Amino acid sequence: MLARLLQLRRILRLSGRKFSFSSNPNPDHNLQPSAYTKPLNTTINKLFKERDLDKLVADFQLASESYRFRCRHNIYEFTVRRFAAAGRLDAVESILEHQKRFAADLTHEGFGARLISLYGKAGMAANAVATFNQLPSLGSPRTVLSFNAVLTALAASGDYPCVVSTFHDVPAGDTSIIPNLISYNILIKALCEKGDLDAVLDSLVLMEKNGIFPDLISFNILLKGLYENKRFSDADNIWNKMAKENIQPDIKCFNAKIRGLVSVGKTSEAVEILDEINQSGLKMDIFTFNAFIKSYCQVGNLEQAKLIYMDLIKNDCAPNKETFTVLIPSLCEAGELDLALRLSKESLSRRCSPGSEILQGLVDGLAKNSKLGEAKKLVEISRANGYSGKSIRLPFSCLAV
Repeated sequence: MLARLLQLRRILRLSGRKFSFSSNPNPDHNLQPSAYTKPLNTTINKLFKERDLDKLVADFQLASESYRFRCRHNIYEFTVRRFAAAGRLDAVESILEHQKRFAADLTHEGFGARLISLYGKAGMAANAVATFNQLPSLGSPRTVLSFNAVLTALAASGDYPCVVSTFHDVPAGDTSIIPNLISYNILIKALCEKGDLDAVLDSLVLMEKNGIFPDLISFNILLKGLYENKRFSDADNIWNKMAKENIQPDIKCFNAKIRGLVSVGKTSEAVEILDEINQSGLKMDIFTFNAFIKSYCQVGNLEQAKLIYMDLIKNDCAPNKETFTVLIPSLCEAGELDLALRLSKESLSRRCSPGSEILQGLVDGLAKNSKLGEAKKLVEISRANGYSGKSIRLPFSCLAV
């Protein structure tokens, strides 16, 4: 038997076709030989490098005839994001609608959910909803997985009222779909973004009534929303609920509380929370440091803000765009241009620049204070980091110097 298989493999090799000893049927049997005899990684690398977007659509559709290619989720997400960034939503639709022809894949709930999710990543919520509604006619089951995918797509588009209506309407019309913890977390976040905090608390009661209990992610979403909307009493109730249910808070929970307190000028109370963080065995992250830097800058206590920044560095915590966006303008306003320049250079080297307006403000300040050499250098560094001549430039009065 083995000898016959080896002979068959030699015959197929001479004819240019693939052969496998696998007992599974080859899902690529309908492909033209040129479409599936190329090594998969070669095909994917070619797609990554293709610059002609119209050709990329055609090549992607051809490659997706291969089942093995369709299992490589990263190339799908990369290509969809690339088309979306280029404003080619028609291309996104072309490659994703093409996938609906693979009926065998659509019998698995994950494939349909992935198409919905990819439409969501491209910001095409209407297509995501349409695909979700099409699933039964495509032979694909509508499950809580695809339900969560369409909720996520709607949330990503910012259509929070539609998230709420979809959450309630779909299970009401299809009793096979029962919202789970992920569904409720998406709903809670949408209601927080919508600013409907009373509905958020009602949803918390509803989910527990249905036998679904919030997890740490739920509480993080709740605390963030409550503190941002100055609902301190309700936030305290959430902390008590977490303690009662033995859910240990993480640094995100404490950060939400710190930001809430500093937003109403209660910085001293926020500082006291640092002891709770240390006692919990947690470590401050960049969002903790940024909250205090912003607070001290807002009240004009720049010295304390600088100390917080130095602590940030000592704790091996990398500053981010928000750090520099808050600190550099405050330094410029206080006349500390040398330190502002140093931080601007650091922000550019870290690829988290505060933006052209802030950098231009520093350039203007340096030029005005007879630091023309430093101003020119910052313009040069900015240009080297992708800023255009229109976004950052020397003041007109310095061009003739």
